[in-house]
Amino acid sequence: MSATQTPLESLAPPRRLPLLLGFLIAIGPVSVDMYLPAFPTIARDFHDPAGPGLTLAAYFAGLAIGQMTQGPFSDRAGRRLPILLGLTIYTIASLGCALAWNTDSLSAFRLLAAFGGSASVVIPRAMVRDVADGPAAAMLFSKLMLVMGVAPIIAPIIGSAVVSVGSWRWIFVIAAAYGIIALALVWFKLPDTLPTARRSLIGFRSILRRYGQIATDRAFLTNALTGTFAIGALFAYLTGTPGVFIGQFHWRPLAYAALFGANAAIYIAFNQWNPHLVARVGLRPVISASILLLLAGTIALTAAAVLGSGAIPIVLALFICQASYGFALPSTMVAALSRHQAHAGSASALMGTWQYLGGAITGAVVGGFADGTARPMAITMLGCAALAVFAGRFRPKNSIG
Repeated sequence: MSATQTPLESLAPPRRLPLLLGFLIAIGPVSVDMYLPAFPTIARDFHDPAGPGLTLAAYFAGLAIGQMTQGPFSDRAGRRLPILLGLTIYTIASLGCALAWNTDSLSAFRLLAAFGGSASVVIPRAMVRDVADGPAAAMLFSKLMLVMGVAPIIAPIIGSAVVSVGSWRWIFVIAAAYGIIALALVWFKLPDTLPTARRSLIGFRSILRRYGQIATDRAFLTNALTGTFAIGALFAYLTGTPGVFIGQFHWRPLAYAALFGANAAIYIAFNQWNPHLVARVGLRPVISASILLLLAGTIALTAAAVLGSGAIPIVLALFICQASYGFALPSTMVAALSRHQAHAGSASALMGTWQYLGGAITGAVVGGFADGTARPMAITMLGCAALAVFAGRFRPKNSIG
């Protein structure tokens, strides 16, 4: 039996699967959060104040493009092979980022790294759907996010330390090393959760029709859009906070990294509470409450930004938003994928593409309207929260979410 056809039970017991998938999904925060503290340094080296934001938007765009292809590819070829190929591309492109000579070259390598890394973002979600559904899937997602959630705490601290003692380019060398470790774990430890008998052999036109069928499923559409708008608010936060705290409030990179870690810890805590709450009251009430909490947090954030209340009110409002993400993101994901076990890779890819396109748009908006204050970030996040609440109103009553 080949390495790509190893059955689930022979290599990894279920208790190990969240650890492996969490490590793979953590490639996202490793690739984004670790270089956020280096934004001012990158802008200075390239003589381009808007450059770091553009490189982040390029990364989000690469994730969106990659997921549209990686999801269907994994439905056809199994889960392991696309991850192995994607991680290889990611590792090589990360080394290219370390050698970039201007904003354009860094953006190009970031886009390519995201295209490869998208396999490690979209396919683990499909693997969860391969083996679980409903509350069981919510529990598995939460275990996975607990592992993945360590990265947003550690990554910006590593990035801050690198910037403090050397060149920001070493951040991408570290990212490449992470890709190599992930490759080894997938090759030696990760089973394929999609048996050959369940793999799809459809062509390009059929894939497009499948995407159309998934997108017109009301349960998928409404839950995916709710999660997309929530993610849009999160990416506006990622793009805006370096300029707000390092630029406007003159925090040191390490202090900013500590704030970022605190936000990540709040997300993890509420994420771990989520499956227990879902088991008690169901997905639908949890999703409804979470997006209302996000709306409340963004209203408080916008008020603090407009009134110029200082750093502390903004920090507290961001904490509220992070708590809402802990509930909203895993719950909307489970609800959106619940009817699509037969093509979970395609459904996960479509949802992920929408989310990262939303992230690219909100990142571009925050960067384009940057004025040295928290206002562009806060107003963009408020708009996303309002759209999430609006989309949530149209969820079908007979769906689990």
